[in-house]
Amino acid sequence: MPEVSHNGESHGAIRVRGLVKSYGDLTAVAGIDFDIFRGEVFALLGPNGAGKTTTVEILEGYRARNSGEVSVLGYDPGRERAHLKKRIGVMLQSTGVEPYLTVHEIVRMYASFYPHPRAVDEVIDLVGLTAKADERAIRLSGGQQRRLDMAIALAGDPELLFLDEPTTGFDPSARREAWDVVKNLASLGKTVVLTTHFMDEAEYLADRVLVIANGRIIAEGAPSTLGFRDRAKVRVRYRIPAGSVPPPGLGGSVGPDGFVEVSVDNAVTEVHRLLQWAIDEHVALDGLEVTRPSLESVYLSLTNSLSGDGVRSASSEREGKQP
Repeated sequence: MPEVSHNGESHGAIRVRGLVKSYGDLTAVAGIDFDIFRGEVFALLGPNGAGKTTTVEILEGYRARNSGEVSVLGYDPGRERAHLKKRIGVMLQSTGVEPYLTVHEIVRMYASFYPHPRAVDEVIDLVGLTAKADERAIRLSGGQQRRLDMAIALAGDPELLFLDEPTTGFDPSARREAWDVVKNLASLGKTVVLTTHFMDEAEYLADRVLVIANGRIIAEGAPSTLGFRDRAKVRVRYRIPAGSVPPPGLGGSVGPDGFVEVSVDNAVTEVHRLLQWAIDEHVALDGLEVTRPSLESVYLSLTNSLSGDGVRSASSEREGKQP
């Protein structure tokens, strides 16, 4: 059941309609609409200058909009930021903290700003800094400092969390641990708004993604279906002994590494046909791969080939719309 806001209107976590933000003659956000629902991880993707940072700052209440309707947890962030900031957490790309305070002291200080904070030791444990609780901030590694930034965002036990490039500077192991933290927050019913340039991060974490370019939404949906990714041709790649002739339609071109690569519409039927041929002919299919376009390739296709018609066409593909 949707929550009822202080003014009696039902809503999800965030509702945006006709959002516009201009800087002089430059339109950074050009009339966008979207919804973010409670308990989901929602990723905003887009190239630098696309308008996503401006959009997020408006949602957080740090930047004023020119026009449009915005509701965040039932509040207008432009007019009711004092009410809103008690219920949100923000992880910036970099947070300025007192370098000679310890991790525990910093988290305790930020927790004191909120009416119902999360237990300090619990926050520190959640971000994996228990062993560094008594370490001064200046002595933390880059990855540990980002964990501290996340701890600061979590200190007030927010309902809604904004994460801006949360794993910048993390090594692969630390990134996976941070992803587990975000997944855990979602499982607790927290809503997470994520901006990232890592497509694997968006694919692993996000329930839905929104792609912005030139201030407009060009695609929206689950990572697996973005840009009709789930309906795209499947790439089949394999290597066979010289002189073997694969079934019609599955020969494709042979690359310099000796691999045959072909795109097919019906992966199940065509791969079954290829495998049956290999069994019948006693042919080894070395390095067989069956893949759909990656989220990164779809994202690059959407953002690199925009035109006026392209924006309208891509916008018509938006999935997951709800009033």
